[in-house]
Amino acid sequence: MTKHTYYSPKGGHPGQKVMTTDRAMFTEAFAVIPKGVFGDIVTSNLPHWENTRLWVLSRPLSGFAETFSQYIMEVSPGGGSDRPESDPGAEGVLFVVEGEMQLTLAGKAHHMTAGGYAFIPPGSDWTLRNVSDAPVRFHWVRKAYEYVDGIDVPEAFVTNENDIEPAVMPDCNEVWKTTRFVDPNDVRHDMHVNIVTFQPGGVIPFDETHVMEHGLYVLEGKAVYHLNQQWVEVEAGDYMWLRAFCPQACYAGGPGPFRYLLYKDVNRHMALPYSNRGR
Repeated sequence: MTKHTYYSPKGGHPGQKVMTTDRAMFTEAFAVIPKGVFGDIVTSNLPHWENTRLWVLSRPLSGFAETFSQYIMEVSPGGGSDRPESDPGAEGVLFVVEGEMQLTLAGKAHHMTAGGYAFIPPGSDWTLRNVSDAPVRFHWVRKAYEYVDGIDVPEAFVTNENDIEPAVMPDCNEVWKTTRFVDPNDVRHDMHVNIVTFQPGGVIPFDETHVMEHGLYVLEGKAVYHLNQQWVEVEAGDYMWLRAFCPQACYAGGPGPFRYLLYKDVNRHMALPYSNRGR
């Protein structure tokens, strides 16, 4: 079995001798937030969470993410929440990158470690606790679930990426694989959070230009990404937001695998600004 590594921020604060110029970018088509940005002074707190801080990677905002929010949560020993989600219409995905925690979902306890993945439907009864002696860090992706008449809400599940066989992408000599946690044809799901892996030399061989909005957190390795009309070098710990239709491609130069956690919105009609319903 492959031993995966997962980058997670530790906080801290740079000294006065550090160069101010960095790789951070914010454009109308994409944003790049380098790992060096995730220091102590940009953390937030949440109501009803104890001994917890977080870095906000994306949030719904004019000119930025429209369909989702994404956090990196850091829960210290003894911390957690018995009231973690304040929005009854929000679905969520948790992905553990460091440490261990206990997720209790619909009355069932799950011990989660690095690589652990949980899908939490809207309106779920859940709690989370760090019962270890070290911090646990995990991604929390949240989206307002889009209900559809006649379509059931998908059930909760907990798994680990090490228990899932990645799918090999077509005509790539096995250098490009995607770990999918839900069936892409299951229209109950209106978001996918996957893991994409490129071996050294692997590429996205064309500029993808599509309706799905993306959040990409680099878990391991480094690559150069073509975003709109710019080539950007990224490495483990960096985060990218890509708006819908932002052209995107990448080249994984090595020396090891390049892997990222990927969000995208799927399987729903495009919301229209107005309607003649009832006429």
